[in-house]
Amino acid sequence: MVVLCHWTQYGRLLYSDDVARVIGYTRVSTEGQAESGAGLDAQAAAITTEAERRGWELVTIATDAGASGKTLNKRPALADALTALDRGEADVLVAAKLDRLSRSVLDFAELMARADRHGWRLVVLDVAVDTTTPSGELMATVVAAFAQYERRLIGQRTRAALAAKRAAGVRLGRPRTLDPAVRDRIHNMRAEGHSTHAIASTLNFDAVPTAHGGRRWYASTVCHVLNTAQ
Repeated sequence: MVVLCHWTQYGRLLYSDDVARVIGYTRVSTEGQAESGAGLDAQAAAITTEAERRGWELVTIATDAGASGKTLNKRPALADALTALDRGEADVLVAAKLDRLSRSVLDFAELMARADRHGWRLVVLDVAVDTTTPSGELMATVVAAFAQYERRLIGQRTRAALAAKRAAGVRLGRPRTLDPAVRDRIHNMRAEGHSTHAIASTLNFDAVPTAHGGRRWYASTVCHVLNTAQ
């Protein structure tokens, strides 16, 4: 059997005659997918198959269900996995797909730097990313850049579509749900000569919710109600 050895800049031996210990990572971004398991099973199966093929010891598969891939924040399962890797409790972090791990160039670059600092390895199956070699690091950076580029293109298309709807007169966002009695009260107070600031203060004093359930009225909010057709 060929034994792969890799030394980090800190001199820690990543592989030896011992079987490499790996932590798999899976993620889905919507609650619906989390409840149905859509995507998670396929990711876990790919990681398990690769671990068996390479003779790795699969310590665990960490899963963040319903978590965004835009940043590494707010992903507790990934945070725990990285901590375990930093402590030397595992040698490799394996993800089935790059966009399940990171869709940000900066975040992915930080993951690679963190792996190098602490002496663990990063493997992403769908793009053959392997940070133990210079060419693998270059590939990782390039692929992550394209992932972020794709996400920005999607965002740009979404903004353009929303702008087109606004230009066509389509009302976006949550519908107005202001109580008609509150609307009448505002108009009556204005007709009695009260300023918009005074109306806002009165509504705040009486704890009257805004159209969207807010707790704070402002003169501008009152003006908006006054300028909106009843």
